[in-house]
Amino acid sequence: MSDYVLRTATESDLAPIAHVRREAFGLTTEPDPESTYRLTSEPGRNHVVEQDGRIVGVVGTFTRDLAVPGAVIPAAHVTGVVVSPVHTRKGLLRRMIIEQLHAAPEAIAVLWASEGRIYQRFGYGLASHNVTMRADRRELSLRVPQGPGTLRSGIPSELWKQLAEVYSRVLPSHPGWSSRDEKWWKHLTSDPADRREGATTTRAVLYENPEGVVDGYARYRIRPGWDDNGPKQEVDVVEVVAATTEAYAELYRFLLRVDLARSLVQSHSSIDEPLFHMVDEPRALGGKIGDGLWLRITDLPRALTARRYAAPLDVVLEVTDEIMESNAGRWRLRAGAGGALVNCTPADGDPDLTLGIADLGAAYLGGSRLGALHLAGRIQQHRPGAVAATSTAFGWPTAPYSIEIF
Repeated sequence: MSDYVLRTATESDLAPIAHVRREAFGLTTEPDPESTYRLTSEPGRNHVVEQDGRIVGVVGTFTRDLAVPGAVIPAAHVTGVVVSPVHTRKGLLRRMIIEQLHAAPEAIAVLWASEGRIYQRFGYGLASHNVTMRADRRELSLRVPQGPGTLRSGIPSELWKQLAEVYSRVLPSHPGWSSRDEKWWKHLTSDPADRREGATTTRAVLYENPEGVVDGYARYRIRPGWDDNGPKQEVDVVEVVAATTEAYAELYRFLLRVDLARSLVQSHSSIDEPLFHMVDEPRALGGKIGDGLWLRITDLPRALTARRYAAPLDVVLEVTDEIMESNAGRWRLRAGAGGALVNCTPADGDPDLTLGIADLGAAYLGGSRLGALHLAGRIQQHRPGAVAATSTAFGWPTAPYSIEIF
């Protein structure tokens, strides 16, 4: 292992980092020379391993905030974790991830996992689920009456400031959503051909209320298709963001009525998606649940006091953490009425619950219930009722989910 060097990346490393990622993920298309990738890249937050001056592994991080129950807090957004195929099984991934975790100033880290089994070894827990909808629009109609607002279309890259205003209004109420500054908006609304996968350019539709205020938007593509029976196009929904129920309903009413389309596909939806309660035949939405964000707590007391709780709580947690020893031990977590007055301090008394740091990360956004983890044998209860009380307090009115892959 002595010929492998672990270091922080520099600006000059961006091209070789992109190469090793494309090699490891098996990407076949060439990168767009006008790509906005560099807008969001943070070389100083990439940890690389090199051999003989050649980068063979990388773990990247984006500096963004994350909506959590009752707050929006900094979160290390871990991305592009790869090791070159001929350098695997040498402990390089472990070295990079542990370095990244200890270097991160944020109290939590989140990522999308290529394989969940990889990241559970490093203390990540499954914190949210996403639903993919493959809807037969011919079998669906909305049961809610049509709203009084109006729709207008446009090009996302030209409308990004209006999209950003709506998104910022909605962000705090959606645990699992990530903040977007100007460079992220320019990146997300760029539309290079290598991202379209045979679909059209991305389109936008905005909902304006009767006062002329934009209360929601949708970004989508059309995937062409025809068969012997005629048109068979698909509406590929990138995202729907709405500040009001009326905006949400009218945007989906539009998406379900696009001419020549027979289906609607949306990859990043919630298990609590209001659309399931608005249509006349929920089965026709074709929802399929998959894993979403994986979350790792890096600073336990800071993380637990940053979010709010759904009910008063006073519990002693005995936490195990083999990688970040400062998290391990017994902690007393107290939250007052309404989730305020949160306090987390070291404790000497007997624990009410014993759990691993990954289990705490899984429960952090309110998505994976502590009660379910207890039934799975992952949490030990030492005081009767402790699981029920703690699971209730960690819950939240709506399930977390992520609206984008980063």
